[in-house]
Amino acid sequence: MKVSSKILGEYERDGVVLIHQFLNAAEIAAVRAELERYIRDDLAALPADARTFEKDEKTVRNLWRLEKYSTYFRRLGERADILTLVAPLVHGDPVLVGVETFNKPARIGSGVPYHQDNAYFCQSPPDMLTVWIAIDSVTQANGPVFFVKGSHLGGMLPTRPSGVRGNSIGMAHPSDVPLSEQFCALLAPGDATIHHCETIHHSAPNTTEHSRLGLLLVYRGSHTQTDPHLKTAYATAVAATPPA
Repeated sequence: MKVSSKILGEYERDGVVLIHQFLNAAEIAAVRAELERYIRDDLAALPADARTFEKDEKTVRNLWRLEKYSTYFRRLGERADILTLVAPLVHGDPVLVGVETFNKPARIGSGVPYHQDNAYFCQSPPDMLTVWIAIDSVTQANGPVFFVKGSHLGGMLPTRPSGVRGNSIGMAHPSDVPLSEQFCALLAPGDATIHHCETIHHSAPNTTEHSRLGLLLVYRGSHTQTDPHLKTAYATAVAATPPA
């Protein structure tokens, strides 16, 4: 993959870009099968930081650190074609820092509060992004991600602990941009969005009969460094609401 001038321009302007068929049908089937196997065969033996459950304490909400615990997913995140694509977007050599899932299971999938990812990543300069790949169809009804276009240009905004397990830090004041004016990422399996780490976004719970599984690949430019002020705020939020 190679980033086009159109994709780069949209990303720089809007802080989010949609790419159709980022992975093909066979690749999506392989990812789904490996996630199912990992949850069935590996997860129980891993540390608590490998997952967050929904409120029922048994259904997976998130898988964390797949790049650490799974050779399959680390290799996927380090694919040369994907690194080539994201390099111009992070303004340097891309470093894979996370592979994770937002499972949004049918009927009980919890929502995600308004937030900016850099409240979690704590990187300066904010040359960091997430590739959000749809494994299931993402519809208007099953908890799509809404993005506030251009919000990354305003820098980091004040945060507060959210009390949401797995998304412990949110915005002190949610965006006042009407939902109708936000970008709703409706995706077919294999489609992806790429969003900047300071783009404001959120999603609603999933109350439908259809799961909304997403696989996320997170990258930073090799030149970024941890911002101690952001890290302190994040540590406070995690202490209040641990992910597991």
